[in-house]
Amino acid sequence: MGVEVSWDVDAAQPPARLASFNSMTSVAAGDKDAWLALFAPDAVVEDPVGPSMFDEHGKGHHGHEGIGAFWELTIAHVERFEFVIRDSFAAGSECANVGTITTYLPGGYRVDTDGVFVYRVGVDGLITSMRAFWETERAMATARQV
Repeated sequence: MGVEVSWDVDAAQPPARLASFNSMTSVAAGDKDAWLALFAPDAVVEDPVGPSMFDEHGKGHHGHEGIGAFWELTIAHVERFEFVIRDSFAAGSECANVGTITTYLPGGYRVDTDGVFVYRVGVDGLITSMRAFWETERAMATARQV
């Protein structure tokens, strides 16, 4: 898997922004164990927020077991990820990143997902919540063969 994350890694970062960077890096590297280690035991992932093809009831994926199952359902099937963060807003224990996640899927397909990706961390720096605001229809409209 290719790793392509746009970020100023030399600058000091607030804990939530650093956690979000580490999350993207682990996903792009295809390292499920490293990714899961970034989350608190009772963390919740909502990607996307609300009911979706990944979460019928829109209640999120809870704890390492649920988040690991989310990985297997979604991330594990992607051949390559590219993350481009155009802006990032850190406040308190949270960070909201505005950007595009490009996924390269089997069969030579590419999908660009524009969204706002919000991370919250605990005092230990572990992610307690990751909420991704993006629209399935908009993302699927970008699907194309490359």
